[in-house]
Amino acid sequence: MDLMVEVSPRRVFANAHTYHVNSISVNSDHETYMSADDLRINLWHLGITDRSFNIVDIKPVNMEDLTEVITAAEFHPHHCNLLVYSSSKGTLRLCDMREAALCDKHSKLFEEPEDPSNRSFFSEIISSVSDVKFSHSGRYLLTRDYLTAKVWDLNMENKPLEIYQVHDYLRSKLCSLYENDCIFDKFECAWNGSDSVIMTGAYNNFFRMFDRNTKRDVTLEASRESSKPRAVLKPRRVCQGGKRRKDDISVDSLDFTKKILHTAWHPTENIIAIAATNNLYIFQDKFN
Repeated sequence: MDLMVEVSPRRVFANAHTYHVNSISVNSDHETYMSADDLRINLWHLGITDRSFNIVDIKPVNMEDLTEVITAAEFHPHHCNLLVYSSSKGTLRLCDMREAALCDKHSKLFEEPEDPSNRSFFSEIISSVSDVKFSHSGRYLLTRDYLTAKVWDLNMENKPLEIYQVHDYLRSKLCSLYENDCIFDKFECAWNGSDSVIMTGAYNNFFRMFDRNTKRDVTLEASRESSKPRAVLKPRRVCQGGKRRKDDISVDSLDFTKKILHTAWHPTENIIAIAATNNLYIFQDKFN
């Protein structure tokens, strides 16, 4: 008979969330992990399935007073007492579990002041943070909002250290993206093993990589046509009108149903995993 691989749940951790769970993060102590939903973050022991400890609760007494929700959360890679969570208002809160049992008061608040000249109907929606990731070193935070990826230094709260435009050509298309609900898509982001390159997804099955040292960036496509085994991925370009090169794709012909929301980078090697709708692509930098 053929070998069949089946997945069976080892443990089920139940009854701790009223809303959809958006993040799970294992602590560096390898004994605990946290799960986050829109309003609460719970701390679990890996061996205890029937109870958890609530460490963050932003639920107001009256739900009509609700102004923001938790969008993502993660533990620090080395300090088991530190965690960060992001919000739909574009803020990041660093919490220290040594300070108090309930981390409602943050240790640090990372927030970029809004430029009044750029204010629009969509400002609040596109500033919502869809993902936050600590760098492997633990020194930096990588966040993703609708149009940009940002790198923050843990020692500088008032503005990001670096801002990368993921698909700025969509700024003029926000109206139609709002109408078709794409503006609410939640893109994830990832660091490479040495924290020198960041990666995040976009539309049309494109994904973007930014080199923090050389400031070079590339757009690549994960599709069946372009990914025969061992084929080299060709950089893609999106043009906004004006002169078009031969292989350029225009903004108006982008397919917004094909989106790469989930990406992951191998912790030590240059191997990446890209989830495009119902296909999983694994790429590596070169074969010997």
